[in-house]
Amino acid sequence: MVARSETFRGGLGDVRAFCAVVDLGTVTQAAEALGETKGSVSRRISRLEAELGVTLLARTPRAVSPTVEGLAFHAKAQESLALLDEALETARDARTLPHGHLRVTTSIDFGTEVIPDLVAAFRVLYPQITIDLLITDTRLDLAANRIDLALRLGAGAAQDSGYRAPVLARLAIGFYAAPAYLAARAAPADLDGLADHDLILSRERLGAAPLHVTDREGRDRPLALRPAIRATDYATVLRLTLAGGGIGHIPSLVAARSLRAGALVRVLPDWASRGGVLRAVSLAGREPPARVRLFREHVRGALATWQDSPGERPAEAGRA
Repeated sequence: MVARSETFRGGLGDVRAFCAVVDLGTVTQAAEALGETKGSVSRRISRLEAELGVTLLARTPRAVSPTVEGLAFHAKAQESLALLDEALETARDARTLPHGHLRVTTSIDFGTEVIPDLVAAFRVLYPQITIDLLITDTRLDLAANRIDLALRLGAGAAQDSGYRAPVLARLAIGFYAAPAYLAARAAPADLDGLADHDLILSRERLGAAPLHVTDREGRDRPLALRPAIRATDYATVLRLTLAGGGIGHIPSLVAARSLRAGALVRVLPDWASRGGVLRAVSLAGREPPARVRLFREHVRGALATWQDSPGERPAEAGRA
C-alpha cells in the first residue's frame, strides 16, 4: 500500500510542535522543549490548522487547550510520530549495526574462484547477516536489481558520479602450472622459455597484439605467445591449468586458493601482466549500511592477505 501524500501537505515539525503543546500544556514549555521561540511554535500551529481546516487549540490570554478535533488529531498524530521515530531508528541502526540481508554481484571468474571463501569466512564473523549472490558476467543495474554491492574487475578508471567505487585491490596476472605438468616438463628459466611450453590463455588474449609483462623493477616486455589452448574465461583457464594442460596466464586472485593449497606453482614469479583493479561498486549517496561496509572491508583485508602469500607477487591495494 502506498501512502497518499496528497492527504496532508503540512510539515512534520508543525505536527510535533502541536503535540508538544498538548503534552506539556503551554506554548512556553513546548518552545523550550523544542528549542524554538514561542512565536515560532505559535506560527507552526496556525499553519497546521490552516492546512487541516480546523481549530486544534482553544486559545485564551492565560492558557491553551485542545479542542475536540485537536484531541482526536493528537491521538492519531502521536501514534504516527511514534511509528515514524521507530522507522528512523531502524534506518540509523542499519548504518551502524551488522545485521540484515546483503545482495552482492560479481563476475563468473571472481564468483567461482574467490567469492566462496570470502563469503564463508564473513558468515562466521557475522552470522546475523544473510547474503544473496548474483554471479554473472552481465553488469546488472544496482538500483533495478536491489543490489547492495558489485565486486567488479576492470581498468583503473573510476565509475561515473552515480556510484561509489573504492578500489579494493590492484591485480596482477601471472603464469602458473600444476606440479604434475612441471614434473614432466621443466619450468621455463626465462620468458623466452615460454615458447617451449603449452600455454593456456583466456579470451582477453585472443587478438594478435602482444602480451605485455612487467618485472619487479617495472621493466616492460612484450611477448608474442602462441597458446596451445584458448578459453573464454579465467575460471576455465584455471581448471585447464590444474588438469595439467599447460602453463596458464591467470589473475593472482583467481589462482590464490589453488596456490595456497599447493595445487598450482607460480612460474616466472618476477614477471606479471597488469590486471586492472577490483572495485566495490555501490550507489552514491550517504554512507552505506553497516552490513555493506563490513563486507567491503572484509574483502579488502582478505585479498591483501592472499596477495601477500609466499610465492605470490604482491599487488598494491588502494582506497578511493
